[in-house]
Amino acid sequence: MDQASGGMSGSGGDVEGGDDQEESSSSPKSTDALEEFRQEWKRELKSSPQHVVKQTTRSSSEGGTIPHNVVDKATTYFKLGIEHEEKGKMYEAIQYYRRAVQLYPDIEFHIFQAHSQPTFSEETQIDDDHEETYVEEDVESGVEEEEFDPEKTDLLTHLQLLSLRQQRRSLCFAQLPTNATHISALPMEVFLFILRWVVSSELDVRSLEMCSRVCRGFYICCRDPEIWRSACMRAWGVKGGNLSSGYSSWRDMFIRRPRLHFGGCYIAKTTYIRHGENSFQDQFYRPWHLVEYYRYLRFFSDGRVLMLTTPEAPASCVGLLKRRVPPARKPPILSGYFRLHDTIVSIVVTPSIDRKVTRSYSNFTESHTFHLELEILSHKKALHGQLAWRGYSVFTQRGGTETNTPFDLVAQRYPPFWYSRVKSYMAETKTPV
Repeated sequence: MDQASGGMSGSGGDVEGGDDQEESSSSPKSTDALEEFRQEWKRELKSSPQHVVKQTTRSSSEGGTIPHNVVDKATTYFKLGIEHEEKGKMYEAIQYYRRAVQLYPDIEFHIFQAHSQPTFSEETQIDDDHEETYVEEDVESGVEEEEFDPEKTDLLTHLQLLSLRQQRRSLCFAQLPTNATHISALPMEVFLFILRWVVSSELDVRSLEMCSRVCRGFYICCRDPEIWRSACMRAWGVKGGNLSSGYSSWRDMFIRRPRLHFGGCYIAKTTYIRHGENSFQDQFYRPWHLVEYYRYLRFFSDGRVLMLTTPEAPASCVGLLKRRVPPARKPPILSGYFRLHDTIVSIVVTPSIDRKVTRSYSNFTESHTFHLELEILSHKKALHGQLAWRGYSVFTQRGGTETNTPFDLVAQRYPPFWYSRVKSYMAETKTPV
């Protein structure tokens, strides 16, 4: 056993000695291979994306590219996150987003607000008066605008042709830069719907004409035939007819055809002289009184009408006719309905019922109904601004009998109504046209 163990130990010693000799003999080769492996490994690390990200992060943080201001620093981190997200590096992008939000929680809204300013494809020119004006580039510079000739075409067709030649895609252009969203960003359909609210159910076409003076795009939209067709249907209902009745457009029909105005009230001032009573001190003194009173008519587009007769001046009375339901007052405001037949307006109005009087005299009831017929006329520049008397009568129902009392239409006692615009009537819009 000893010999075997000794032999084994001797053989083991020989093996170990042989390995040392092999290592010592191959040490230069293994060192060269190890150096080559290390160099190749470093090159792979440098070319790997993670190393590039760490290097850019280190250079941006240590090289001083990140600003010292908190908002600017957060903006820089957020933009780096956007760049990495576009490259598909979601993990690195989240890290940048996280840093940006930690520095400035509202950084996303801040960047969106900064980039939401409209970009102007315009060149700034300085006039002689040192005022800045913005001139559109490219599209309009290469297109020469032809002068408008009213003998060849109308203004609407001329502006539409110019828009087609210039290939305009937006409604208009902002004259000055602004942080808010400009109205030119709205689609054409939305803007046309806004114009319907401008006209409203009370047919405020005056405001629509004022909008058309803003720019070329507004003018084209304000001449949209569907808006004017809706206005005609609102003014005349099913009797509006069609364009074959001698009108070139729906707008031409709305302007030229006799109609009622809803943006104000019709006022008639009556003046007459009345004899006074003799004085008991001087029998030869005979006084005369100059009597003045007003009649007011207010029409609504749904067929309702209000009538008021009072000695008060218009400044204190027109506000009472603003609502469709008149307030209780003395003298009472008559309310009813009207119908338009060509140029004749037929009106039926009744006074408001006093419930207290009705209860006190329940056995004796009496009601009055006033029937008026007026004709729409034009006078000089006042187009359809006059209502002349053509008939006036009162139907009285007392007990079970009904009587009709017509009035003689003396020109002095029944002067024509004249239309007067009231700004407060069109201050609110409840429904579109």
